[in-house]
Amino acid sequence: MEYTESEILQYITENDVKFIKLFFSDIFGEIKSISIQPCELERAFKTGISFDASNVKGFLSVDKSDLFLIPDPSTLSVLPWRPQHGRVVRFYCNIVYPDGSPFEGDTRHILQNEVEMAEKKGYEVKIGTECEFYLFQLDEKGNPTSIPHDNGGYCDLAPLDRGENVRRDICITLEQMGIQPEVSHHEAGPGQHEVDFKYDTPVRAADNLSTFKTIVRTVSNRNGLHADFSPKPIAEKPGNGLHINISVFKDGRNIFDDKIPTEEPKYFIAGILNHIREITAVLNPSTNSYNRLGHFEAPRYIGWSRGNRSQLIRIPFAGEASRSRIELRSPDPSCNQYAALSLLIAAGIEGIEQKAKLQPELILNTFQAEDSQLKNISTLPHSLPEALDLMKASDFVKSVLPDITVKALVQAAENNGNN
Repeated sequence: MEYTESEILQYITENDVKFIKLFFSDIFGEIKSISIQPCELERAFKTGISFDASNVKGFLSVDKSDLFLIPDPSTLSVLPWRPQHGRVVRFYCNIVYPDGSPFEGDTRHILQNEVEMAEKKGYEVKIGTECEFYLFQLDEKGNPTSIPHDNGGYCDLAPLDRGENVRRDICITLEQMGIQPEVSHHEAGPGQHEVDFKYDTPVRAADNLSTFKTIVRTVSNRNGLHADFSPKPIAEKPGNGLHINISVFKDGRNIFDDKIPTEEPKYFIAGILNHIREITAVLNPSTNSYNRLGHFEAPRYIGWSRGNRSQLIRIPFAGEASRSRIELRSPDPSCNQYAALSLLIAAGIEGIEQKAKLQPELILNTFQAEDSQLKNISTLPHSLPEALDLMKASDFVKSVLPDITVKALVQAAENNGNN
């Protein structure tokens, strides 16, 4: 819901709000936070709240370290797991320099710009995510173990699925914060779960994914469990994927609705496929990411198909025009979702503008195919160093992400690539 600043200040006064958390994302897409008192909120809207950007990886150096957080009024939400007397609310923030100009390394702002540019060209993008995670037991000191919470499998019920109540609490908390989960279930791995979300604007979808991770970690910890979003928590079991569903609307219609023949869907898909190798370092930013790709329905080969879950991009059978979409299956939850969505939107819109030629549909199960069937099909990078080299050489990536962000992502990956 959209609120004016005066409405928010009135809400804060009338609803016993005692603490305000200002959320922002680092270059990994992870939430950072500063808390302020209600009396400081008006100042936050006007001039922002300063923080030491030199202590946030990939931001600024110590000799030029002041940045400011400006709350986004549309993101007001009560944190339902905090006390209801002396409430705590949060805002997502935009990051600016002392003179008020946007900080170019703010990936949320980068995504806002890409959405705005797409809209100026007549396209409204909607995003729905499907995020997987594992639940592990804690030891007697409360530290994470490598022991899964259960031994359930895909869509199992209790007692095999011991995470039903945790997922229930997660979904209820999401709804309390205005986020609509559509589907939740046990995934294929032991202790692995998935929650899918109704599509939304790209910025809200990215914000909601950040909120989702926070909720999952909070609810899991309260249940004596550890939530793990890493790409491959258990070597011989399915990895955690972040499937990204993309719908594009033009003149009020979904271009992926096959009842209205048009070439635009092909161009959009081709744009993503043309750049997928050079943006993989953003979609899959850790060494562990590449242990996931190529196994358990996580694609390695570059292709597209209708309904085929072995493909990089599949076109699901939607059932209704508004839900027509494409699904990109390679990303994992360790990515910076703001940067990832920025690159995907830019690539797809570029494909439409350039009328990019789409390769033929790949009607093949790439997990069971013979080597002779796969030898002429391009693949995603096989390692993080290969992906980083492709990103560093990419003019397309540099046209979307500023130099400060690209350098920070490369440095972080090279220093911490074995996460």
